[in-house]
Amino acid sequence: MMREQKVALVTGANKGIGFEIARQLAKSGVHVLLGARDLARGQQAVASLASIDLEVEAIEIDLNDGKTMTAAAQAIGGRHGRLDILVNNAGIVDAQDGPPSVATIDAVRRLMETNFIGTLAMTQAMLPLLRRSEAGRIVNLATTLGSLAINGDPSSPYYEARLIGYNASKAALNMLTVQLAAELKGTSIAVNSVAPGYVKTDLTGNNGFMTAEEGARLPVQYALLDDGTVSGRFVEPAGNAPW
Repeated sequence: MMREQKVALVTGANKGIGFEIARQLAKSGVHVLLGARDLARGQQAVASLASIDLEVEAIEIDLNDGKTMTAAAQAIGGRHGRLDILVNNAGIVDAQDGPPSVATIDAVRRLMETNFIGTLAMTQAMLPLLRRSEAGRIVNLATTLGSLAINGDPSSPYYEARLIGYNASKAALNMLTVQLAAELKGTSIAVNSVAPGYVKTDLTGNNGFMTAEEGARLPVQYALLDDGTVSGRFVEPAGNAPW
């Protein structure tokens, strides 16, 4: 008997790591919903994947607009009845972010609203659909910069990366992973924070040590984890990351 095709939603998937995650999941046989704040750009990404014979759907999702999340959940429920994989990839950086003494409060507020509160809202909107899955998976795209231990370690190469808004928003995202994994213990849903590494994308100003294709591999691995697997972890390419 053939297993039913998995359904995945990747937010912020019209470019960068999100696009690569969508591509790799589609290549593995998953039906992918490609989330994009700008639906036209999402449809362009869908066309790009169609050119290499990968069929995905574009869906409008703006982490700062709850109506788009509600509409997306209703559409997914209507078409597919459930959601098996949620990859919370969408996020922002802000040019007005910086060390605590100089970062603008507006920038910090924007970062927290999008990277943490928006992701929490997205997760809440999709949880009823994930509960219908035989093995739901939530992957929160984290970063080593969200580690309190790393931020406080003078020997770390990331010690001088003082971006109070961005780092704090990702530390809060890790708190979501910890608490949600505990809340969902005993269910079929696994929740993990995955730091893909320092990847060359628009978000990093095309700086980094990895391509988007390389950076997508670990998030995809955790999106496709087998049943009875790990939950509540913070991982990076080298292994477990310190909280």
